[in-house]
Amino acid sequence: MDRRHPSVSRRSFLQSSGLGFGSLALASLLERDGLLVPSAAAAESKPRIDLLPRKGHFPAQAKSVIMLFQSGAPSQMDLFDPKPALQRMHGKDVGIDSLQGRAREPLMASPFTFRAHGESGIEFSELVPHLASTADDLCVIRSMYTFDPCHAGAPLIFLTGKLAFGRPTVGTWISYALGTENQNLPAYVVLHDIEGHNTAGAALWDNGWLPALYRGTEFRPKGSPVLNLRAAKKFPAGADQDDLRLIGRLNQKYANRYPHATDLETRIRNYELAARMQLAAEENLDLSTETAETKKLYGLENPATAEYGTQCLMARRLIEAGVRFVQIMNKPHNPWDHHANLKKRLPETCLATDQPSAALIADLKRRGLLDETLVIWVGEFGRLPTSQGGTGRDHNMHAFTALAAGGGLKHGHVHGATDEFGHHAEIDRVSVLDLLATILHQMGLDHTRLTYKHNNLEESLTDARTTDAAVVGELLKAPVRA
Repeated sequence: MDRRHPSVSRRSFLQSSGLGFGSLALASLLERDGLLVPSAAAAESKPRIDLLPRKGHFPAQAKSVIMLFQSGAPSQMDLFDPKPALQRMHGKDVGIDSLQGRAREPLMASPFTFRAHGESGIEFSELVPHLASTADDLCVIRSMYTFDPCHAGAPLIFLTGKLAFGRPTVGTWISYALGTENQNLPAYVVLHDIEGHNTAGAALWDNGWLPALYRGTEFRPKGSPVLNLRAAKKFPAGADQDDLRLIGRLNQKYANRYPHATDLETRIRNYELAARMQLAAEENLDLSTETAETKKLYGLENPATAEYGTQCLMARRLIEAGVRFVQIMNKPHNPWDHHANLKKRLPETCLATDQPSAALIADLKRRGLLDETLVIWVGEFGRLPTSQGGTGRDHNMHAFTALAAGGGLKHGHVHGATDEFGHHAEIDRVSVLDLLATILHQMGLDHTRLTYKHNNLEESLTDARTTDAAVVGELLKAPVRA
């Protein structure tokens, strides 16, 4: 027997190997809690937590995005997708089922007239004359479809890419990837009604498992734009700065000890941003400096349009100041959800939003900002061409219309088509995931390469591992980048 290598007893083997496995387990736990000094490779792979501007995967066509999200689902065949066959077949039962097993009802013609607008000749309803006046600047996508017919689920899919709570929204992904041009303002701002949230609530601007620095920051159109930005009581001169310096030193001390504690680093960055915002937010959102002509353009003098007009004007100012992504949420409780009395209620909703939406597009254009700003006007799904109770329309996930302007998209252009009644998207169909992929592309981002490791999976906005989402090249002025 060769005895050059001493034999190892069973006891010594178990002791050594047991301690080895134990140390591996301990190291894993320490790393998870951010208590292990990282290796150079691990430090390089640590997620970047700052708002500094950075480049995308390829040159971008757009620098920023404004999302005008119309909660409740506007009726496409009453606003943007005229259907002569629907007018002729009014009152006929053609076998279209209603949502959730409700009794099947007959077709309902639109009570509103359409006509062509601009050199492009795109047809719009009489209810949106201001948006119609921008026809030659619009890319009208008439073949949209989604995957859920409910007010909580469909907005989640549209803004997070999946029917699930706790995921990052498109604004979060873009902010994470590109940072922002203005370090005194958030990269991602949400303007919503002060009365409350919509059906899915703050999940529609959540950061999910991305660092919280990239979550949408909520601004309000009335009163102080940012809640809790200033202390509730006045402190002696210089005291707040002393407090901030002390908090900063303590935070940095702990950050140095626990370099993998991303929540702590995010908190530090948020404190720093809040301090800078105390001056920048109020200055950039002071609408009193706007001309009377601009205020009239957005309808600020009209009570019917003043609130949405204020949101749209604030969006323009934020984009002008370098904010990367602005998301406007209209009034809560789904104002476009017209299950009944559509003939009266749809004109009221259009009145509140039509002029401000068109003013935003026109104002961006005259300031030379439209080419580099991608504006999206869209709801979470569409409506059925059938009647509901004789006066309204039910939900429809199979067809709806999205409007887009600027950001390198074609203008004066209609893409796709629905069937003769507007029930199904049939020609050149565009899913909500396709549209998200296209938005990222115009910002210089490849939706299959923009990923973040979560639960040991490479997650992405469009869930590229399991879906066939694709950039819609037919919408773009320039070819799709590889």
